[in-house]
Amino acid sequence: MFAAENGLKGDPRLEAISDAIRVIPHFPKPGIMFQDITPLFLNHKVFKDTVDIFVERYRDMAISVVAGIEARGFMFAPCIALAIGAKFVPLRKRGKLPGKVISEAYELEYGKDCLEMHVGAVQQGEKAVVIDDLVATGGTISAAIKLLECVGAEVVECACVIGVPELIKAENRLNGKALYMLVEPNEVQGCC
Repeated sequence: MFAAENGLKGDPRLEAISDAIRVIPHFPKPGIMFQDITPLFLNHKVFKDTVDIFVERYRDMAISVVAGIEARGFMFAPCIALAIGAKFVPLRKRGKLPGKVISEAYELEYGKDCLEMHVGAVQQGEKAVVIDDLVATGGTISAAIKLLECVGAEVVECACVIGVPELIKAENRLNGKALYMLVEPNEVQGCC
């Protein structure tokens, strides 16, 4: 569900977040309209508002794990974790974590990849939320859920800044987990 459908309709923070996202056509390959969130971090108020919306949602849910998906999920998840008193667990691409890891392969809208998590980072029964910047097909978030559930965590919800409505097949891939999204993707403004 989008934040506007869950009590934030008309919230000016959502418009500011959307306005801060730029579109890079044909990146990383032809046909992809990349939603670049890096300009969002250049405006401290918009960045804070983005984090605050997630914090408002999760602070009273007894979440003990905020799992951030590499790389852009790392930009939000630690901030959310600190604010709600939870630990941050990085979910990284293959070969990026030292030590013993567990892995889960998945398909992207434009390829294949793998997520890894440190063995022992999450304990059985911990309540987790998964954070990323964008969900399109749900493949990456589905892999994150599988990693966390593999060690006995309860994934309460998955959340992202941008949800691509016409691509979201996530409901079928998330094993019934709720998906919370702040804004829809922007269109190309005066391309090239």
